[in-house]
Amino acid sequence: MLQPLNLPPYPFKLTDDNGQLTLFDELRKKNIILTPEEWVRQHFVQYLIGQKQYPKSLIKLEGGLRLHGMAKRTDIVVFNSSGEKILLVECKAPSVAISQATFDQAARYNMVHKVKLLAVSNGLQHYYCSISHENETYKFLEELPSYKEL
Repeated sequence: MLQPLNLPPYPFKLTDDNGQLTLFDELRKKNIILTPEEWVRQHFVQYLIGQKQYPKSLIKLEGGLRLHGMAKRTDIVVFNSSGEKILLVECKAPSVAISQATFDQAARYNMVHKVKLLAVSNGLQHYYCSISHENETYKFLEELPSYKEL
């Protein structure tokens, strides 16, 4: 049922709640309905914490934002110790191909956040961009920088 992802495995606490599979979200401290996108989001968070040493306390999930007067949600936003946003992650279900539209969505969200580092993942493919808002340019990165490298 749960698709293997191109991210390190993690021993999530899964529960069958009357036929509805839930996963315990360690950051939000509650059970979350397990959708394919949530499966990717949770794995990516654990990748950030375990492999890239991003502090748990600086990661926010499903934060709200307003874009052109409409309420939207960002999947993952990471802050530095000064409270500045340093990484925006857009997660998609594994069945959703990463396309220009996916990047456009993340870029629109980033018009609000003004984050210098952007990641897009469907759990199978991951893309990372470094963004210069001053020059209005971006470049793709081979690897996501660790927290210490930022």
